[in-house]
Amino acid sequence: MSMTIALAGNPNCGKTTLFNELTGSKQHVGNWPGVTVDKKDGVYKKNKEVVILDLPGTYSLSPYSAEEIVARDYIVKDKPDAVIDIVDGTSIERNLYLSLQIMETRIPMVIALNMMDEVEARGDKIDCKKLSEELGVPVVPIVARSGKGLAELMEAAIETARNHQKSERVQLFDDELENVIAGIADLLRGSDPDESWWKAIKLVENDEVVAKTIDSAKMDSIRKLVESANKNAGGDAEAKIADYRYQYIGKIVKECVRKAHRGHVETKSDKMDKVLTNRILALPIFAAVMYVMFACTFSENFLFIEGLPSPGVWLAGIVESVWGLLTDAVVGAVEGVGASEWAVGLVSSCLDGVGAVAGFLPLVLVLFLLLSFLEDSGYMARVAFVMDRIFRHFGLSGRSFIPMLMGFGCSVPALMASRTLESDKDRKITMMITPFMSCGAKLPIYAMFAATLFAEGNHTVIVFSVYMLGIVVAIIGALLLNKFAFKSDTSNFIMELPQYRVPTLKSVLIHAWEKVKGFAIKAGTVIFASTVLIWFLSSFNFSGMCDMEESLLATIGNGIKWIFAPLGWADWRASVGVVTGWIAKENIVATFGQLFGGVSDEVVEAVMAGEEGLPAIGEVFNKVSAYSYMAFNLLCMPCFAAVGAIRREMGSWKWTLRAVGFQMLTAYVVALLINVVGNMIF
Repeated sequence: MSMTIALAGNPNCGKTTLFNELTGSKQHVGNWPGVTVDKKDGVYKKNKEVVILDLPGTYSLSPYSAEEIVARDYIVKDKPDAVIDIVDGTSIERNLYLSLQIMETRIPMVIALNMMDEVEARGDKIDCKKLSEELGVPVVPIVARSGKGLAELMEAAIETARNHQKSERVQLFDDELENVIAGIADLLRGSDPDESWWKAIKLVENDEVVAKTIDSAKMDSIRKLVESANKNAGGDAEAKIADYRYQYIGKIVKECVRKAHRGHVETKSDKMDKVLTNRILALPIFAAVMYVMFACTFSENFLFIEGLPSPGVWLAGIVESVWGLLTDAVVGAVEGVGASEWAVGLVSSCLDGVGAVAGFLPLVLVLFLLLSFLEDSGYMARVAFVMDRIFRHFGLSGRSFIPMLMGFGCSVPALMASRTLESDKDRKITMMITPFMSCGAKLPIYAMFAATLFAEGNHTVIVFSVYMLGIVVAIIGALLLNKFAFKSDTSNFIMELPQYRVPTLKSVLIHAWEKVKGFAIKAGTVIFASTVLIWFLSSFNFSGMCDMEESLLATIGNGIKWIFAPLGWADWRASVGVVTGWIAKENIVATFGQLFGGVSDEVVEAVMAGEEGLPAIGEVFNKVSAYSYMAFNLLCMPCFAAVGAIRREMGSWKWTLRAVGFQMLTAYVVALLINVVGNMIF
C-alpha cells in the first residue's frame, strides 16, 4: 500500500540532502537557508510504494513567508502518512521548537537527528533513546551527507506511518491556558479532534491564516476566550505559549544532551567570520573571490603563467575542435549524397548556430562548479549577510540578495526563491531586479565579445566588470523603486549563518550538472529550432531564396535598427540578435554564429591565441558599442521562461508588464550612457 512521507525542518538542516539520498534525485543542495522554495516529491529508491516529499524549510508552523505557508499547509491540510522532522543536532534547542509544533498536529512523526558527525566532532553527546522517551516519538541519529543511519530512519518512518503511530500529547501549558484551548476546540467541534485542538492553539496565537477559515458566528465566542487567555498571560498569550515551549525544550535538552564545553566556544566558522564578514574587508574579499572565479574560467594566462589557459578556456578549445570536426563530417556527408544547395546551407547553418553555443559549454561548467563550491561551503550566506548593510539603505533586506545570487545560475529558480521574502514590497522589488544578474545563458555573449574585440589579458576583466555592473544597477534600481514606487518600511533581516563546511564532490557536481544540463538541453531544442527559423528568414524573401542582405530577417532587422542606433549598434544583425535573445539568451550567440558566418570557430581560436579583433563582428561593433550591447542584454527583459516565472510569482499581468517595462527602460538608459560616455573617453 503506497504512503507519503514528508520531510520537514528548519532551513539549512539538511532536508534536501536527505531527500537526494533517499530518492536518488538531484535537487539543488546549498549551504544556506531558502534553497527549497516549493515542495518536491520523489520515490524512495528502496521501496517504490513510498513517496518522499521535500518541503521548504520553516522555523515554525506560524508562517510569515510564502514558502513557509507551503510547508505548513501541506502538513496540516494534506496530512501525509508521516513526517520526518530533520533536526540539526548542532542546534538542537532551536530546531526542537518546530518539532513540538508538528507534534501538536498529531501527525505520525519521526525525528531524524542530523549532522551527528559534527556533534561527535565537538565532543557532545545526545541520548537519542531518552530523547525519544521524553518526546514520545522515534528519534534516529543520522548523517545525511554520508547516508549513515538512513536505512534505520526509513524503517522507523515506514513503521510509524503504517501503524498510524501518533505522538502522545505533551501538556506544555498551565491549566488556565489548557482550559482556554480546550474551550476553543470544543467550539470548533470538527470531525477531527486533533485538528480542532491544533487550530485552537493557533487561534490563541492570533494566527490570521487560521482565523480566516473559522465561521464568523463562532469567532465572537472564540475572541472572548482568547481575550481571557491574554489577560491571564499578562497581555500576550502568544508569547506565553512560546515561553512554555522553550521551557520544555530546555528541560529535555538538559536531560538528554551532554556538551563537552559549557558556554560559547569559538568555532572555526567564528574565526573565519571575523575576517570574511569584517565591516571593512568583507566587500573587497567578495570582489576578489569573484574575480578569481572568473580568472579560473576565462583567463588565457592561468595563475599568471604565460601561455597556460584556464581550465575553462582549455576545455572550450577541445569542445570547439571536436565540434568543428563533427560539422565538417556532417556537411561533407550531406554534400556527398548530392543534397541540394539549400539543404547543405541549412545543415551548415544549424551546426554553426548550435556550435556557437556548445563551444561555450565548458566555460559555463567551470563557472558553475566554482559557484557551487562557494554556495555549498556556506560563504554565499555570509555574502547575503554582508550585503544587508548595503541593501538596508535602499529599502531591502540582505535576504533579497539570495535570489539575486541564485540568478547567477538561472533567473527562473531565482525568481521563485523570492518566496522566501516576508514582505510583499521586498518580493516585488527583488523580482524586478533579479534578472539584472548574469545568468549562465548570458555568459556566452560576454565571452564572445571579450574574445573577439578585447586584447589579451583583458578578457577576465571585461567579463568580471559586466557581472559587477549587474549588481550595481540592481542596487540603484532597488533604490529608485523603493523611493518612487514602494514606500513601505524596510523588512527585518533574520538569517541563520550555517557552519562552514567542505562541500562533498557529489553535491558540487550535482549542482553544476543541473545548470549545465539545462544549458545543453536548450542548445539541443530551443536553440536548434531557432537556428532553423533564423536560417529560413535569413535565406528567403517573398520571391524565394536570396542573399542574406535581401532576406526577410534583414527586412525585419532594418525595420527596428533605428531603435538601437543611439546605443552604438545600428546594424540589422545586432538588432535581430536582441530579439532572438528573448527566446533564450544563448540565442544571441547562435544568431551571430549564423549571421556572421560561423563565429564560434574564430572566437575560440582568438581565446586560445589571445588575439584581438574579428573582422566580421568588427565591422559592426567597436569596444564601446560591444560593451553597450553586453550591458543592454544583461539588463533588458529576460527570456520568455523567466517572464513566465515573474507572472506566476507576481500573480498578475499588470505587475509583470511593469517589471518588464522597468527592465527595458533600465537597459536602454544604461546602454545609452555607456555608448555616449564611452565614445567621449575612448
